[in-house]
Amino acid sequence: MAKDLFNLNIQEMEKAGLHHGHRVSKLHPRMKPYLSGIKDSVHTIDLTKTAEKLAEALKVVSDFVAEGKVIVLVGTKIPIKNLVKETADAVGVAYINERWLGGTFTNFETILKRINHFRDLKKQKEIGGLEKYTKKEKMKIDKEIKALEIKFEGVKNLTKLPDAVFVLDMNKDGLAASESRKKGIKVIAICDTNIDPNRVDYPVPANDDAISAAKYVLGKFAEAVGAGKETAEAVNKK
Repeated sequence: MAKDLFNLNIQEMEKAGLHHGHRVSKLHPRMKPYLSGIKDSVHTIDLTKTAEKLAEALKVVSDFVAEGKVIVLVGTKIPIKNLVKETADAVGVAYINERWLGGTFTNFETILKRINHFRDLKKQKEIGGLEKYTKKEKMKIDKEIKALEIKFEGVKNLTKLPDAVFVLDMNKDGLAASESRKKGIKVIAICDTNIDPNRVDYPVPANDDAISAAKYVLGKFAEAVGAGKETAEAVNKK
């Protein structure tokens, strides 16, 4: 079972706070099947359902990586921005941890031109290609590189639309999910009790506010990517 494959433990998930939902007044009706009760006017998420759906999501991540498909990790909420970058860099996947730019996927041809421009400027700087410019011109180019870096550093190696996105907060980054589905990109996402899970291909019912919950999910995401790479390596050896 995928649940066992990724060592999903209910007690660990509870300790990380994955079961804490939002106040009952914020409930999205389609999240009812994933609830276990109410405590202090706050919905509690059924962690057996969380484990089941998280295992399914992680299996998709692992399989996609094994098949050489591209996944983009998305999390722009300030408390988790650095965690997203650290996790993505550690396992070698693309990420977006700054504000989602409208049209990132739906207007990808234009975005790709900006990414290529960013890569070209960085390369020119690395090989000394900017030395021909005046000091003032170099300062202007450096400023442009820094601005582009904020927007595109995490996706600088993208050459085509990804195959899937993993969204950590649908409330903050719902546009990423909407654009993905318009372009046929699979959406894996954490869905708190105020989110419509039908907006997602692989919803994971869980708390999207606690940093401890984000750390837990990101840790499992990293494990899934690692498992996918191991599978790919084993196949290549054969």
